[in-house]
Amino acid sequence: MGLISGGVFFKILAFLCFIRLSQGRNHSASPDLPPLRKASSFSKIQHEAYDYIIVGGGTAGCPLAATLSKKYKVLLLERGGSPYGNRNISYLENFHICLTDQSKNSPSQGFISTDGVINARAKVLGGGTCINAGFYSRANRRFVQDAGWDEELVNQSYPWVEERIVYWPKIAPWQAALRDGLLEAGVSPYNGYTYDHLFGTKVGGTIFDEAGYRHTAADLLAAANPNNLKVLLHASVNKIMFKTRHGHQKQSAIGVQFTDENGGHHQAFLSQKRGSEIIVSAGAIGSPQLLLISGIGPKSELKKHNIPIVLHNEHVGKGMSDNPLSSVFIPTKDPPKQSLIETVGITDDGVFIEASSGFGQTGESIHCHHGIMSAEIGQLSTIPPKERSLEAVRKYVRNKNSLPKEVFHGGFILSKIDGPLSTGNLVLVDTDPNSNPKVTFNYFNHPQDLRRCVYGIKTIERIVSTNTFSNFTPKDGGYSMEKLLNMSVAANINLIPKHTNDSTSLEQFCRDTVVTIWHYHGGCHVGKVVDQQYKVIGASGLRVIDGSTLSRSPGTNPQATVMMMGRYMGVKILRERLGRAAGV
Repeated sequence: MGLISGGVFFKILAFLCFIRLSQGRNHSASPDLPPLRKASSFSKIQHEAYDYIIVGGGTAGCPLAATLSKKYKVLLLERGGSPYGNRNISYLENFHICLTDQSKNSPSQGFISTDGVINARAKVLGGGTCINAGFYSRANRRFVQDAGWDEELVNQSYPWVEERIVYWPKIAPWQAALRDGLLEAGVSPYNGYTYDHLFGTKVGGTIFDEAGYRHTAADLLAAANPNNLKVLLHASVNKIMFKTRHGHQKQSAIGVQFTDENGGHHQAFLSQKRGSEIIVSAGAIGSPQLLLISGIGPKSELKKHNIPIVLHNEHVGKGMSDNPLSSVFIPTKDPPKQSLIETVGITDDGVFIEASSGFGQTGESIHCHHGIMSAEIGQLSTIPPKERSLEAVRKYVRNKNSLPKEVFHGGFILSKIDGPLSTGNLVLVDTDPNSNPKVTFNYFNHPQDLRRCVYGIKTIERIVSTNTFSNFTPKDGGYSMEKLLNMSVAANINLIPKHTNDSTSLEQFCRDTVVTIWHYHGGCHVGKVVDQQYKVIGASGLRVIDGSTLSRSPGTNPQATVMMMGRYMGVKILRERLGRAAGV
């Protein structure tokens, strides 16, 4: 993995040490779920064949498994552990700690794209819903139509998720200020509290309840038939197994090989029933990575790693996108209450304006070592070898140390680009499914993305100039937009070289300060890697159902649609096999 060792750990989130004590909540018990077993227990389980083997118990995989288990035997394999009992996942106050934890049992696995942007992927049952900011908002109708989805079933599948894990936020002062500032700046009308994607300003849903406790896609497993569903944790799938069935030209998926938490090796097989399938739901990084490791992808890429070619498909790992995020730091008179995303301005120019404020840490947080986020220890495997250096990490540390003192008194206004139009690729570093592949997103490679970013920063400038925000900022602060941008350059940490004109050229500010909001997608696009039913083109018994199939991010934040997609496709598959009388 290319670890650079050194002396002192620098914890990037030192400024999270302002403690907010827990209110004595006790939500550590999991909902009424099927048993969550360690993968090593598989050898003790009575072996049977499964109608569906789902690789990845994440945002799409959990609702998919719950739905399919109503009628069929399902094995759900998750490479991470359980979210239950992990206070860094459960409490809103610990959001930043959870996201940057790089210890062995962390629910988050850091990586750095070749662009120099620090990112993270989930490694826990529930996937990205365990480590995200919790905002819940549906895709717009055009997205649904472009996907070719059945609108009636979509409108049944969203509520199935919402009634189980989604709440309305008690809007925080910083979020209320953004709402009022957006309206004063002309991002109208006000659409109130709604899950729908509507132009103007709105308050969306959240998966944090009124006590600040997170509910995740893992909770959706409570809707499963526990007699039909087996869930294995710490099960890292190394390979999908194939064979050529008599009378068929296509390679058929028949099972998977996986490794348990002790390094033990196992195999699980599909039943011989017609319609049995392997479904890959390992996310936008994990799904194309697993297809490649299993021999599906560009011949040249597979040969580099001596992987036997099952199916040549030049599109696997292509079309990777990550929605670029730019943020402007706004100093305030007093430390604002912590808030994650609750309010959003949806502009008609392809830019979404959101906000976050304050930092917290409960007295019950799990203290951890931050790996990639530490001073002289970097998990730099996704940076090209010639660019991996201790100086790269030291520079990262120096930048974080130069945070202005005002960072403890303020909040951020965020600008996210819709789409985006810029794309990159994913290629293997090795054949270990737990390694990070090398990922390139090519932020702002398309000029339209850059134009949208500039529009977003100008929109933030209008918001900051409103009467609403003048009530938040110090009277004698004298914070011009140029000064705010200068402060924001220091607060937005990446490994991209900075320029002296970052605060005078908005284009340069966008390029130099780009960070992620963890909405990356692509690598297994519909029409190129999978068909409209998410079946892998050229193979049988194999589908991919998750964000890797999307060519653009749905709505302002994707989790709502990816969870809906898991439920939606589960119902679709049941109807394919059982007809409309599937009864789900």
